[in-house]
Amino acid sequence: MIIVTGGAGFIGSNLVRALNISGRKDLLVVDDLSDGHKFQNIAGCSISDYFDKDEFAQIIESGKRKFDKIDAVFHLGACSDTTEWDGRMMLDNNYRYSKEVLHFCMQNKIPLIYASSAAVYGTGDKFSEDADCENPINVYAYSKLLFDNYVRRVMEKAESQIVGLRYFNVYGRGEAHKGEMASVAYQFNKQILEDSKVKLFEGISGYSDGEQLRDFIYVDDVVAISRWFMSAPQVSGIFNVGTGDPHTFNDMAKTVIDWHGHGEIEYISFPEKLRNNYQSFTKADLTRLRSIGCDYKCNSLESGMKEYLGWLNKTAA
Repeated sequence: MIIVTGGAGFIGSNLVRALNISGRKDLLVVDDLSDGHKFQNIAGCSISDYFDKDEFAQIIESGKRKFDKIDAVFHLGACSDTTEWDGRMMLDNNYRYSKEVLHFCMQNKIPLIYASSAAVYGTGDKFSEDADCENPINVYAYSKLLFDNYVRRVMEKAESQIVGLRYFNVYGRGEAHKGEMASVAYQFNKQILEDSKVKLFEGISGYSDGEQLRDFIYVDDVVAISRWFMSAPQVSGIFNVGTGDPHTFNDMAKTVIDWHGHGEIEYISFPEKLRNNYQSFTKADLTRLRSIGCDYKCNSLESGMKEYLGWLNKTAA
């Protein structure tokens, strides 16, 4: 059996679907469906059982229930809203709960592969998995770094695999429920459909209008790399998951406009609430990922967006 927390969410549902395609249907999905729209992400998937997040937390904390043999736990459940400033809620979801999952896996010698985030790097220009590069600028990023640092402290005691994956800017199928937190790829496509205009922020931090750079990675690539670690149980550590090839927001907007064959870019004022909490540049340093033998080649922005836009607009139609 494989457990996927956050299995009805964006990356989690894509992982569940990929595991189904590979022949795995013995999947326990854990999630919080307070937002019932997420059910659509896994409605067509084959799973063996579903647990509410709070129910699962109680079960693993009490130790009263025995599971069938668990091959791996993918812990992807989290609050990912970078504009949320309720620190108590954020730490409860992303730190305390993650520690419970971690200790459950360590006690039962189960491989754990969990979602961290490139948000931990903040506004710096270096993105290697080292403390010198880590400078969270919002409480979401802090919650992720807090757990990464906890993992670093206990990893030496672990007798089974522990892997933290710092996902960069992920886009793709199954993100509609995220609303304002959905990728710019999703937002730009929606804007083109609504009024044929893509709205980009004006320049900030020395960047010209729309020239801020992000490492955009297609969700299929994130899933493939995550699954690679399941096939390499001897590998533990914290690793970046990105393309290493950043593109501007102008590039992303033009890709969407070109796909539709119409539209224009409109630059809007930079929101004051984001001015000190915004990453104008991200680029995954893949040195550590390559050093352990993961040589997976990600989709280019063009190929990933072509596939995503085709699916997104077929679904909308």
